Amino acid sequence: MKTKHFCQIGLLFFLASYLLFSNLLPSLNTSIDFAHWFNLIGACFLLSFNDIFPKNRINAVASLLLTLGVIAHIGLCTIDFIMSSYGNNEIAKEALSHQISNSPSILYPFVVVGPSLLFLGLALHAFTFIKTETLKSLMVILGSVAVGVSFFVLKNGVFMFLSCFIFVFGLGLLLYVSRPLSKF
Repeated sequence: MKTKHFCQIGLLFFLASYLLFSNLLPSLNTSIDFAHWFNLIGACFLLSFNDIFPKNRINAVASLLLTLGVIAHIGLCTIDFIMSSYGNNEIAKEALSHQISNSPSILYPFVVVGPSLLFLGLALHAFTFIKTETLKSLMVILGSVAVGVSFFVLKNGVFMFLSCFIFVFGLGLLLYVSRPLSKF
């Protein structure tokens, strides 16, 4: 498999997770948290974008941010797996949520700031193409901002999915720019 294929797999899993988060589909009512599994798998595959984009100073920073964002997504998904393991026990969920909220060493790197670094890293990667692939780059950059606004401010799952779709579609288009991104 080529690196571009890993990127595509990551994009598909990541978008599927946001579709499940949006509640546009009927609830699956299973003991498996598919949304977070898809998010976790997608985020890990998105690391492949670090190998696909050209190497320069901006992309070195973007690669670091993306890597830290993926690590944070792993932590966030782990927290959410633990949360979903409580099933319908709302008291236990509230206790865990309260504990996390009172633990800045967990809250900020794995819930508030960390996962946003994945979007920031990919947006910074896309920014390097702003002059040659303006529309595609703007789709990624504005899509990443819109995901954050829809999650933190609007708390709207449908808008979050649509924002993620624009973000993912822009990255997908950047994989196939007129000039090759890399030899992979």
